[in-house]
Amino acid sequence: MPPRVALVTGASAGIGAAVAKEFVDRGFAVGILGRNVERLTEVRRWLESAGGRVIAVSGDLADLDFAESAVRSVVAAFGRLDVLVNNAAARELTTMREITPAEWEHTLRACLTAPAFLARWAAEEMEKHGSGVIVNVGSMMARQAHGISPAYVACKGALESLTYDLAALYGSAGIRVVTVAPGAIDTAMSRDLVTDNGSDCPSEDPIREFSESMAMLGRWGRPEEAAKAIAWVASEEASYLTGTTLVLDGGWSRMHMPPQVTQAVLASGR
Repeated sequence: MPPRVALVTGASAGIGAAVAKEFVDRGFAVGILGRNVERLTEVRRWLESAGGRVIAVSGDLADLDFAESAVRSVVAAFGRLDVLVNNAAARELTTMREITPAEWEHTLRACLTAPAFLARWAAEEMEKHGSGVIVNVGSMMARQAHGISPAYVACKGALESLTYDLAALYGSAGIRVVTVAPGAIDTAMSRDLVTDNGSDCPSEDPIREFSESMAMLGRWGRPEEAAKAIAWVASEEASYLTGTTLVLDGGWSRMHMPPQVTQAVLASGR
């Protein structure tokens, strides 16, 4: 029996690279997509050294012609497609006061339009064998206000709604669609939110300290932890899971205030 096939976007680093490795470890053939040719090549070699069957396709997913051709290339290489992980994203660090229409449109193209049409083209292949899983990588930022990255936040909220609509459309064809919404995962994209205070020790950054204190587990997540959650969603162990969002944020979204504030409240009441 040929191996199952996964396509992972944004796979040149961070969560995407970890997801690709997790699928390789589970016996999948894997297509990896990314814009940075050098980093994508390094990831491909890393996966191949682990015994993986891998095809790497580099380009900008905001170009929908490229996005469609990437899906077809993976199917041509491996003969089928079983899992799509829409992980690639672009994020602007600005506010609605300053963002330009061009920045807004680019973020929407990369974070919402491309995942929507990748899902469509992937589903066309999945319908041929009556099963498949589409995992949209969202963000806890869709649920909690920050006042920055308005286009990114809007896309991640819309991506959750798109998940529900795709699940309704493709469920009868045996295709499941789920959003996995990470919180603070230790990747380059998360680290661009912390301040540069001249220290080589991330724990001394006040923004990171605050974010870690807001996670009930007291730390940022690791890309490998996000990868295992995504791979589980795509597995038969989650065969009745669709049309929903799995929040992977270490408990942050249910945390009311950081522990030091709680302790101050307790102290003031004595």
